[in-house]
Amino acid sequence: MKKYSVTPNADVSGWFIKLEDVAAEEEYFSKDDAIQAAEKMAQENSPSKLEILDKYHTVIEEKTY
Repeated sequence: MKKYSVTPNADVSGWFIKLEDVAAEEEYFSKDDAIQAAEKMAQENSPSKLEILDKYHTVIEEKTY
């Protein structure tokens, strides 16, 4: 199962989509845009898991596809 995460950058001015907590796949200016893109990636690569993190890198939401 692949694991995707949406996490903010250091100053929370952008949001990264990461695959397996390695390098960032893409950066988005909006949290909603990043979540929408990550959901699409996760659905296309099912089975997968999506974690949405806050600025403290705490998981605030988790979805499975």
